[in-house]
Amino acid sequence: MIQFYVELRTVTLTALALALLVAAIIVLPARNAQAAEARKPAWQVEWEKTLEAAKKEGQVVVYMSGYEEVLPEFQKEYPDIKLVSITGRGSQIGQRLIAERRGEKFLADVVSAGGVTTYQQLHAAKLFDPIKPALILPEVTDPSKWYQNQHHYTDPEGQYIFSYVGSATYGSVNYNTKLVDVKEFKSYWDLLNPKWKGKIIARDIRTPGPGSGNARLFYYHPEIGPSFIKKLFGEMDVTLFRDYRQGPDWLAVGKFALCFFCEVDVLKQQGLPVDTFGPGVFKEGGGLVQQFGTLTLVNRAPHPNAAKVFINWLLSRKGQTALQKNMAKTDNPADSLRIDIPKDDVPLLNRRVDGVNYIDTSKPGWQDMKPVLQIMNEALKAAGKS
Repeated sequence: MIQFYVELRTVTLTALALALLVAAIIVLPARNAQAAEARKPAWQVEWEKTLEAAKKEGQVVVYMSGYEEVLPEFQKEYPDIKLVSITGRGSQIGQRLIAERRGEKFLADVVSAGGVTTYQQLHAAKLFDPIKPALILPEVTDPSKWYQNQHHYTDPEGQYIFSYVGSATYGSVNYNTKLVDVKEFKSYWDLLNPKWKGKIIARDIRTPGPGSGNARLFYYHPEIGPSFIKKLFGEMDVTLFRDYRQGPDWLAVGKFALCFFCEVDVLKQQGLPVDTFGPGVFKEGGGLVQQFGTLTLVNRAPHPNAAKVFINWLLSRKGQTALQKNMAKTDNPADSLRIDIPKDDVPLLNRRVDGVNYIDTSKPGWQDMKPVLQIMNEALKAAGKS
């Protein structure tokens, strides 16, 4: 009998030990997982939740002007999030989005376009949510990774329109290499030498598009100013064009010698006699232009988590490197405001250069083109060209 109880007790203790062991096997990993989760930094927890939610949303709708070549890179990185893109000129995108809102259609998640579109059209229409809370990845939120150790915003509030491109520019003045000797130029004012009267064309910046940033460079530069714009359009018999190809073509065939605000990179690559004034020519220095490099989060976005994933990807090292690489051989090369990525893909003409004095034309107070266009219109009217 005693032996029976001893054996029974042994069996009971063994069973208890096995039960405790099983419990430990089940509970300890769960506790370890919880502990590991607790040890994760807050940004990582937020990012993982955002990414999971974005995959459930299934897609992100991006309205983009100018830099759409970079979009396939996002799709490669996040195949579970379908990228739906609406591309075109900034003014067209802006008008479309405003029209959709009037029709109570909430389709867009993100807009990336030039400052004229994002600030003057869409910010004025109050179509954006603050983008700051959408920035999650440390490499994006860390201001030391960006030009001048800070994030750059186009809007006065400094929270809606994130500027991610700051390409160097020297007025976006182009010339026919057979008709112009660069050595004759030391200052922007040399462009207004009477010898060039009647030999200059300019894109009509009264319509949205290239040239707005450079016009603001002339207007706000302390050594150039409104009088430069007044003389250019009032005294130099400038021929205006609106077709993006017409001006460069005229320049290439020698019909005109100088062009303000042309895009001639592709024609130059094709071997045609055109070029653009670059660093070291004009003593006044240059400017920084956003081109199409502003990013916004649309309010009432249908896919808010996917929007955050796209925003963080585009502003990441990988996204900005892809931007520079994909745009390098187009008419719109981009120099990212990130300073922790290689710049080898950025053409010298568009790359920020040490030792050159740059004026940032994307300052919030300088975005309004009205004072620039007022001077231009007055000058054209005085010249009988209004």
